[in-house]
Amino acid sequence: MTGGDVSLPVRVLHGREDGPTVWVNAAIHGDEVLGVEVIRQVMATLSARTFRGTLVAVPVVNVLGFMTGDRYLPDRRDLNRSFPGSARGSLASRIAHLFMTEVVSKCDVGIDLHTAADRRANLPQIRADLDDPRTRESAEVFGAPVMLHARLRDGSLRQAGRDRGATVLLYEAGEALRFDEDAIAVGVRGVRRVLGSLGMIDDEPAPDDGPVEVVESRASGWVRARGTGILHLDVHLGEWVEAGQRLGGLSDTFGRRVRLVHADRPGIVIGLTRAPIVNAGDALVHVATPHTP
Repeated sequence: MTGGDVSLPVRVLHGREDGPTVWVNAAIHGDEVLGVEVIRQVMATLSARTFRGTLVAVPVVNVLGFMTGDRYLPDRRDLNRSFPGSARGSLASRIAHLFMTEVVSKCDVGIDLHTAADRRANLPQIRADLDDPRTRESAEVFGAPVMLHARLRDGSLRQAGRDRGATVLLYEAGEALRFDEDAIAVGVRGVRRVLGSLGMIDDEPAPDDGPVEVVESRASGWVRARGTGILHLDVHLGEWVEAGQRLGGLSDTFGRRVRLVHADRPGIVIGLTRAPIVNAGDALVHVATPHTP
């Protein structure tokens, strides 16, 4: 390296009145730029004069990956599999430990902003433990089109935060290294709704901000390629599909159709590959089945 120091950018908004302490972070993966813009826009709408409680904003957690547009750290570790970390561990472990010590340990609620992996796109969605009443309430308030009951993953910020007693939401939307204005708008409104529900701001609904219909799902899966070819999809994010419905097809380099792609379950499309060339086993379309109590 150059020998220069790298710091973790943090902005703290402390209101005049007491209230909860909340953190919002983005870019745990260095190529997830969308959440950085969500935080910028949220912070631009807030004033310490009218704010209640404390908001800790960390727009870029993986600074080294962000500087190079890389999902991972220079040691090739996934920061979101390195929590809670340790002060004497790997680079990823040390950054995770710093974040847990300086941010998470001081907060009651956290919102972790993500985008899809490279060459994929996600419909705006909240992933959370919907069996926890406080988490479920916050997920509903956020108002993303879909809230997906997702198991806790070892080493994730969501699990580490939960172990420390915090309520944690994970927002997934858009694509790596891309701004998506609709996904950004959903994220900004969602964060503000959560802050409003905690009494930290007086959140006035926007003129076009009507009732939010949220689809709950407890089961989802990727339809995978059964062969190699050039992919042409017939479905879009947010589209409802039926089991057996044609989702697209694979062609050879001369345009001859070699295989069709069909849905293996009914539900809403919450993720898509953006890669035109696929191999057998590649994930193509992510379908979430709506939950019926």
